[in-house]
Amino acid sequence: MSAAVLPNDRAAVASLQIATDPVAHGIVSQALLTASGLRATLFRFAAGQELSEHTSPARVFVQVMAGECEFSVEGKPHLIRPGELMHLPPKAPHAVKAVTDLTLLVVQATPPARAGAA
Repeated sequence: MSAAVLPNDRAAVASLQIATDPVAHGIVSQALLTASGLRATLFRFAAGQELSEHTSPARVFVQVMAGECEFSVEGKPHLIRPGELMHLPPKAPHAVKAVTDLTLLVVQATPPARAGAA
């Protein structure tokens, strides 16, 4: 796994143009930032690729940068396009299918554990 594009200990700028090259097949991810409680990742999918239903303990924001996808949340499909933002609460079952070549910006935010929480 490659290092994150942005450092987590100082201000920095990164071009999201790294996401414009199409993926021949499969799914490619690039960590943009990995910090305590926060992770930003670019995902590029070839058309037709899918991620099966799964959950995340984090609150998730998904922005379509290019292409279109069918994003199912709790079994309900949503067609999302460039410029649209989807919010997923923690533990929401979700799946994604790339309708076309697709680039997603995924931001995961996990609150710090509370003292005494199990």
